[in-house]
Amino acid sequence: QVQSVDSGGGLVQAGGPLRLSCAAPERTFGFYASAWFRQAPGKERRFVAAINRPSGRTYYAVSEKDRFTITREIATNTVYLQKNNLRHEDTAVYYCAGGRPRSISDYYREAAYGYWGQGTQVTISS
Repeated sequence: QVQSVDSGGGLVQAGGPLRLSCAAPERTFGFYASAWFRQAPGKERRFVAAINRPSGRTYYAVSEKDRFTITREIATNTVYLQKNNLRHEDTAVYYCAGGRPRSISDYYREAAYGYWGQGTQVTISS
């Protein structure tokens, strides 16, 4: 399985900012969409945000739209997930993924993504 590298996690103070990065391997360049999912302790993995890398169009989970920002850097094929004002409920393993969604609804589905990062743990401290 092709893997990307997601990084930037760790112990982060509540109220502080977070910036995660995801560098896709060269041979995944055919996967034009990147997404972030997260899995909180004891819960299922859930979609957070996605981006069509050529166009820059973004997609957010309804509950996360005003809290997270997904961006991309075309030159390095890197995708970022940013958030300010972290809360304890943001504690989770964050995964980046790449794929070829065939419709708008596909952007929100795990099945549309063919490669995944190993996950980076983000823990929010008081």
